[in-house]
Amino acid sequence: MAYTIEYFHPRVLAEIESWPVDIVADYARIAELLMQHGPSLRLPHSRAFGGGLFELRPRGRAGIGRAFYCFLVDQRVVVLHAFIKKSQQTPERELLLARKRLKEVLHG
Repeated sequence: MAYTIEYFHPRVLAEIESWPVDIVADYARIAELLMQHGPSLRLPHSRAFGGGLFELRPRGRAGIGRAFYCFLVDQRVVVLHAFIKKSQQTPERELLLARKRLKEVLHG
């Protein structure tokens, strides 16, 4: 059974759609892989952050995108937060926002 992808808020999807076209295209390709493989998807496409938080790792000539997500029952994936990386390391504030949203999704 395939996984379905949902978004924490319409603004998360809008953020992804605002990315440069080559990064959006890579995101779409990786999202397809995520729907097929679920938690089995690994580097270089996906990375676990612990505590049920994962990131998708799309890239293109224009830069690097990141989309944090989690898994829920019934083969559901929720994309919690997305942004374009400007530095080598994931900014702490981006990670904190994703973890806050993860708690909201899991615990109401």
